[in-house]
Amino acid sequence: MNLIGALVQQSIKLGKSPEYPADPTGNQEEQLRKLLLKARKTAFGKHHNFDDILRHNHFPGAFAAAVPLSDYDTFYQKWWRLALADEPDVTWPGKIPFFALSSGTSGASSKYIPVTNDILRDMKKISRRMFFDLAKYHLPARQFTRQMLMVGSGTSLRAEGGHFTGDLSGILGLNRPVWLEPYYRPGKHITGLPEWSDRIEAIAKEAPQWDIGFAVSNPMWLQLIFERILEKHKLQSIHDIWPDFNLLVHGGVFFEPYRQTLEQLFSKEVHYIDSYMASEGFFAYQNHPHHRDLQLVTDGGIYYEFVPFTPENFDDEGNLTPEARALPLSKIETNQHYALIISTAAGAWRYLLGDTLQFTDTERLTFRISGRTKQFLSVCGEHLSLDNINEAVRRADLTLGAGIREFVAGGFRNGSGWAHRWWFSAANTSVSPETLMNAVDTQLKLLNDDYAVEREYALKTVEASIIPNEVFLQWLHRKGKFNGQAKIPRVMKGEVLQDWASFAVQQGQIVRGNPAVL
Repeated sequence: MNLIGALVQQSIKLGKSPEYPADPTGNQEEQLRKLLLKARKTAFGKHHNFDDILRHNHFPGAFAAAVPLSDYDTFYQKWWRLALADEPDVTWPGKIPFFALSSGTSGASSKYIPVTNDILRDMKKISRRMFFDLAKYHLPARQFTRQMLMVGSGTSLRAEGGHFTGDLSGILGLNRPVWLEPYYRPGKHITGLPEWSDRIEAIAKEAPQWDIGFAVSNPMWLQLIFERILEKHKLQSIHDIWPDFNLLVHGGVFFEPYRQTLEQLFSKEVHYIDSYMASEGFFAYQNHPHHRDLQLVTDGGIYYEFVPFTPENFDDEGNLTPEARALPLSKIETNQHYALIISTAAGAWRYLLGDTLQFTDTERLTFRISGRTKQFLSVCGEHLSLDNINEAVRRADLTLGAGIREFVAGGFRNGSGWAHRWWFSAANTSVSPETLMNAVDTQLKLLNDDYAVEREYALKTVEASIIPNEVFLQWLHRKGKFNGQAKIPRVMKGEVLQDWASFAVQQGQIVRGNPAVL
């Protein structure tokens, strides 16, 4: 039996439909009702009177009035630290079996995100649905007789009291359905290796024994693996070893900066599917080959709310203000940036995830991830979103053929004015830092009117260095983030920016451009 056959059989067995739900507002109210009912006897449910909320004629409004918006630090200090100490029934029934370690892109110490059996079940349901939508891609039948390469962090979890901690990919790996094992690579004998570098080497060694048809990965780490395979076996293209590799399911980072250098490793067309999963849940995926936007999943154990990303709702550091108000799904509009608020089957309640979204179609519920609440660049009113930054770099890279893989930007005081400093890795050695910076600067002016104005007045200096890609990886390793879920923050601030700038100089590997001492 091929992979899709196995998926169909399992779907029939479990009574799940691959079709996307037709009533998103109704789905969302039903999700919230189920969450409230399940958690009403927990300490959190009793404290916020979930029973009273459920009796209310308009219980979503009563829920919003009774439960405050909260970020990780606030929620952890009051609730999740108790669950981490193995107290039962804190924000979700029973004891929490897993905690995903997630530091995101802030550079801060690890966060402990609860992962329950309920949220794992919902993640698996959405994953199945995403694979059913592969029918829209009209892939050859032989594609689904091939194996799946799933690149994530190791499956070695650490036992702490009555629970386990580790990366989400490790938790998912240990909870993968038995029937999927024959199609999955690299296997637990590799994912169980403690060091990421050892896992890359083991994958490269065994690669000729596999017949990979598609991969699921963060593109940064997939590129490292593919490059090592080609180097080790002296190949020109990944299709020399896996001729039917045809599909890449990616997520975690904005894909476009990686497209150009990834495609240099291919000799055939590869389809790309974007997905949106975090330690807190599986929220959306690209469900059509001709539309790169993500489609929100409204029946996956998560209730969504949306806070307009405006000065009324967020301060200059990207923190929620006391006056912040969230909107339900029925009130969203296109062309507005929203911070995502979630309540989940893992015991998160009106929790600020940290991502900002911009809906492109309110009927199909499609959107783009436009940035992070704390990853925007605005030292003097230029208001650059992560979406602006990624798009400007993509356009500049396309124009110059620079081969950009990683980059970081930050802002700082420069005399009586302000300056931006950028660091790029670029494969094309003929492109100078000045040329690259000028191209990015030009695109930012076209994309953002505020930036264009500030470049004339307060933001007098924008400068760049081009450094080896290894420096970015070395920084991740130094921060303890050298794993399959790690990613480089595109915007750095404060102490994290100072640490990065000092580290880049200390490596002595700034090859083009002036060393940055902030």
